[in-house]
Amino acid sequence: MKSLHRAWIVAAVAFVAIIGAAGFRATPGVLITPLEDEFGWTRGTISLAVSINLMLYGLCAPFAAALMDRFGMRRVVACALLLVATGSGLTVFMTASWQLIALWGVLVGLGTGSMALVFAATLTDRWFVRHRGLVTGVLTAGGATGQLIFLPVLAHLAEMQGWRWASVTVAGAALAVVPLVLFLLRDTPEEIGLTALGATEPVVRTPAKGAAARAVRVLRDAARTRHFWYLAVGFAICGASTNGLVGTHFIPAAHDHGMPETTAASLLAVIGVFDIAGTVFSGWLSDRVDPRLLLVVYYALRGLSLLVLPRLFAATAEPSMLVFIVFYGLDWVATVPPTVALCRRIFGADGAVVFGWVFASHQVGAAVVATVAGVTRDHLGNYDLAWYGAGVLCLLAALMSSRIVTRVRDRGEAAILVG
Repeated sequence: MKSLHRAWIVAAVAFVAIIGAAGFRATPGVLITPLEDEFGWTRGTISLAVSINLMLYGLCAPFAAALMDRFGMRRVVACALLLVATGSGLTVFMTASWQLIALWGVLVGLGTGSMALVFAATLTDRWFVRHRGLVTGVLTAGGATGQLIFLPVLAHLAEMQGWRWASVTVAGAALAVVPLVLFLLRDTPEEIGLTALGATEPVVRTPAKGAAARAVRVLRDAARTRHFWYLAVGFAICGASTNGLVGTHFIPAAHDHGMPETTAASLLAVIGVFDIAGTVFSGWLSDRVDPRLLLVVYYALRGLSLLVLPRLFAATAEPSMLVFIVFYGLDWVATVPPTVALCRRIFGADGAVVFGWVFASHQVGAAVVATVAGVTRDHLGNYDLAWYGAGVLCLLAALMSSRIVTRVRDRGEAAILVG
C-alpha cells in the first residue's frame, strides 16, 4: 500500500491554521452591536477598528510571504498565532475605542494577515506540483470553514455570556493551534528529504535576505504591468464586497430589520458551508479552465446578486434570502484560486509575493468599504447605498478581468500562455 505523501499532512496543518485565521478575523462582525450597546460607540467608530484590522490583514501579507522565504513558514505562522491570542485576550480589559483599534485592529490584523491566503499560496508552491489548483481551493475554503465554526459559537457567547467571552474564546483557540504548527508543519519537502508532490527532482532553495526589500522590489516590478493593476483593483473590489461589506455589516444590517444576531450569524455560517464547495470546485476548474474567464463569471454574478440584496432583508430568514445566501456562498472566495493561478502564470517565481500584494489590495478595498458602510448607516439609517455601490463595482471588476493577458516569467524570460 502506497504511503501518504507528507505534503497532505502539511496541508492539513495549514488548513487548521487558516481556519483559525478566518474565524478570528470574522469575529468583529458579531461584536459591533454588543460594543455599541455597552460603550455607546457609533458603528462608524467600531468599523474603523475593523477597517484597520482588514487593512493590516492585507498589507502585511506580501511581507509575510517574504518572511516565510527568509525564516520559514513554521516560525512566521506560530508568531502570528501568538499575536492574535495577545490582541484578542487583552480586549476584555479595554475601556476606550482607541484600545479596540490597537488590539483588535492592529495586533489581530497583523497576526491573521501573516497566516492568511498568502500562506496558502506559499505552501502550495513549495509542496505541490500535482493538484496545486485543487489544494489552493481547499486551503482557501479553510477561510469559509473558520467562519462556519466560529461565527455561530461566538454570536451565541456574545449574546448569552457577553462579548468578552467571545474574545477569550478566540485567544484560547489561537493558542491551541500553536503546538500543531510547531510540531507538524515543515517549511519545504527538501527539509525532510522529500520532493514536492508530483515533482521529479528536489528544488534547492536559498533563504532570501532582505525580506522587506524583496517584497518592495517585487511590487515595483509588478506595478509596471497593467495586468497587475487589473488583478489588484479587481481583488480590491472582491474584498470590498465580501470581508468589508457582507462579512462586517451583514449581521448588524439584518439586525436593523429585526433579525436576531444569532440567526444572522448562522446565515453567514451557511455562506461558509457553500463557500467550501464553491472554492474547492473553483480550484479544480482553475487547473482546467482559463482563470480569466472564471473571474469574469464570478464577479459578474456577485454584482448582480448584491443589487437585489436590499430587497431580501426581513425579520426572519425568508426563502429568497436563503437563495441569496447559498448563491453568495458559492461565489464568496471562489475568486482566489484563479487569481493565484494568474499571479503564478504572469510572474513566475515571484507569484506568491505578487499575490501577497494583490491580496493586500483586497484588504484595502475591504477596509475602505467597512468604514464607508458604517458611516453610511450612521447618516442614512440603512445600508442600501452600500449594497448597490458594491454591486456596480463587481460588474466593473468583471470587465477588468476580461482584459488580463496571461504571461509566465521564469528566469527572466516571458512567454505568452493565454490571450
